[in-house]
Amino acid sequence: MDYDVIVIGGGAAGLAAAQAAVRAEAHVLLVADGEIGGDCTFTGCVPSKTLIEAAAHGASFAEAMARVRATVARIAATEDETVLRAQGIEVLRGRARFTGRDTFEVDGRRVRSARIVIAAGASPLVPPIDGLADLPVLTTDSVFGLTEAPESLAVLGGGAAGCELAQAFARLGVAVTVVEAADRLLPGVEPEASELLAEVFAAEGITVHTDTQVTAASTENGRVVLRTSAGTEVSAQRLLVAVGRRPDTAGLGLDAAGVRTDERGFVAVDRHMATTADGVYAAGDVTGLFPHTHAAYAMGRIAIGAAVRRSRRPSFDSTAIPRVVFTDPEIATVGTTEHEVTDRRARVAYLPMSEVDRAIAADRTRGFVKLLAGPRPLLGNLGGGRLLGATIMCRRAGELIHEPTLAMRTGMFTGRLAQTVHAYPTWSIAVQQAAAQFFDGYGGRTARPATPEK
Repeated sequence: MDYDVIVIGGGAAGLAAAQAAVRAEAHVLLVADGEIGGDCTFTGCVPSKTLIEAAAHGASFAEAMARVRATVARIAATEDETVLRAQGIEVLRGRARFTGRDTFEVDGRRVRSARIVIAAGASPLVPPIDGLADLPVLTTDSVFGLTEAPESLAVLGGGAAGCELAQAFARLGVAVTVVEAADRLLPGVEPEASELLAEVFAAEGITVHTDTQVTAASTENGRVVLRTSAGTEVSAQRLLVAVGRRPDTAGLGLDAAGVRTDERGFVAVDRHMATTADGVYAAGDVTGLFPHTHAAYAMGRIAIGAAVRRSRRPSFDSTAIPRVVFTDPEIATVGTTEHEVTDRRARVAYLPMSEVDRAIAADRTRGFVKLLAGPRPLLGNLGGGRLLGATIMCRRAGELIHEPTLAMRTGMFTGRLAQTVHAYPTWSIAVQQAAAQFFDGYGGRTARPATPEK
């Protein structure tokens, strides 16, 4: 074999896998047909969060985009080919194509390894709407290349990416309309968080159409026109499509390696990231398991643990991995939400941010902390058992969610959260105050039975 490990893809999962393999003293080749750093660095987390920050601080569109370019360049420089080679990772540019279980070609060069990790990533999905393929639509791959602010922007998709970019562009002076097929924004989060975000969007002048199916798209007089099943139209100068992602597996020759995909085209893996082909693993967005950078890093490390170290621990479990929507206020979740809970004995602690002193001091009281806990053994509904999930919506929700995440990861009882003394006045004290509701209560509030959606 030419290498101990070959990693296909230079995004978050690929970098994590290659670096973990080097730490295991393996001879590693990283094959990349795009920029090292992948979507997160160039078209995802880094540029979007930079744009959000710039918009929140009153930058002009030109200033915001300049800041995006500078930030991307700065972070990309920490993970380029020179840096990787200094770490002991050999880099080969080009598109890989399997010719057998342990053999593939890269632009005519044949390479072999008994252990291969597929981390090819995913790309923005453009849905099969009549006329949409003929339009010059924006996606997360292209939107950060804009040099001038559009007068108006229609955003197709009210998920995390759609909502984040909609708010950022609105704060940069663009008239924004969001069109979402589900009956609410962010259908994966607590309904109350969706409602509060819709109120924020309305206050900031963002038009939202939920429960709206787009049936056709066209251009008229230099504007994009979306026609809906209700017979209405949405018109804007530019259209941003943010409805999901598809796996980048085209041309990889997965059949030649015996690697199976699911009905959506994502690479099928077990909890150790092993595919259906012996010695071939997959990690990151190409698996469709948990499309977030931090999960991709975890998957890459797990894949190498199984491939090189032959370790069956740890395995990938998304139960205690947080998600954050970087709107203002932020919305962070981990574990089960109340509307998804199946244990009828579960109880909920709820604390509005209007009762948290730090939020009052900052005049940022929109939001809440919601903790969901199972029953405490031997105590029934007295006290709170292990944490099942948490949703936090506030200015610093993305930071606050990690305490409940750690509690879930370690199987901690909610009493530990309530007993841990938090500094005052901080945002995170809201977690302690909410947890106290499972016991003696806090501020007149006590935990209540969960009421899942039917």
